[in-house]
Amino acid sequence: MIGIGPVTAWFPEREIRVPDLPELAGLPARQREHALSLGIERVRCAAGASEVDLAEPAARGALERAGIDPGALDALILVQGRAPQYLLASEATRLQHRLGAGRAFVTGVGELGCVSVSAALRLAAALLRGDPRCRTVLVVAVARTPTPARYRSPMTVLGDGAAAVVLTGDTAAGRYELVDIAVRSDGQYSDLFRIDYRDVPSERWVEECADESTYSFRLAVDSSKRFAALNAELLARNGLLPEDVSAILMQNLSAGAFAFWSEALGRPIHPSCGDNLVRYGHLGPVDVLINLDDAAETLTPGATALLLNSSPVAAWSTAVLRRTDVAG
Repeated sequence: MIGIGPVTAWFPEREIRVPDLPELAGLPARQREHALSLGIERVRCAAGASEVDLAEPAARGALERAGIDPGALDALILVQGRAPQYLLASEATRLQHRLGAGRAFVTGVGELGCVSVSAALRLAAALLRGDPRCRTVLVVAVARTPTPARYRSPMTVLGDGAAAVVLTGDTAAGRYELVDIAVRSDGQYSDLFRIDYRDVPSERWVEECADESTYSFRLAVDSSKRFAALNAELLARNGLLPEDVSAILMQNLSAGAFAFWSEALGRPIHPSCGDNLVRYGHLGPVDVLINLDDAAETLTPGATALLLNSSPVAAWSTAVLRRTDVAG
């Protein structure tokens, strides 16, 4: 059995109200109105801080809450952003050095966008189940906007932050038991969203959607089918029925996305997702971790939650989690 949590989040102090985003002034009226209609009030801004600068306090907080000395940590998995500070350098081992986690197995995960955190959780579970010497795994996820503009048309507004969580082979130590998790991907969407960065100064980087109709319609329909199949698969192999699920959580893109998924799934999305959307915007792989932790306060011990995660690269993940009686 795999215990997960509690989660420690860390955010930069600086806030920007969405109406004050400088790029909105230069957008066509239709896009400007869309950005203001997403249900996001404000986002956090990391300014000059690097991804590791964001990751370190979240990681230290998670280790402290779990009562683990960094030097005793068995594994560290960094869910990286999409624009590292340097090419060739290692963000994951830089974080290892700052934490003093010298004996930990270290790796980075980052090719699946938002779903990279789901891949990290699956890898952490595999390490705990497959290696009797591995007892503690720290997963750290970072969101730092790679471009000057935070509005990602036609999807969301990006914020900055980090979250970290310890997984162990002891459910008595976690807020949830990680019952099962699956990750799927489809390379036909691999560069649907992209940044042309070669020979382009970073201050001129722009996130581009290669085809907005593909994202808004074909990928949306595909994602609905993927989640229906994934959810059914995981519930069936764990002897669960849809009515056994107490809560559904997912990442935070927009109020409209929550309405779409509530209708597609036939169930409301847990309100912690909407609350965090308003306060932080979209935080990439960080979203599902903070939503899961906030939802824990509303779930009774033994309650089952489905954690859905998707990415426009495209990838999809469903996790089945059971609330433990750990309050921390």
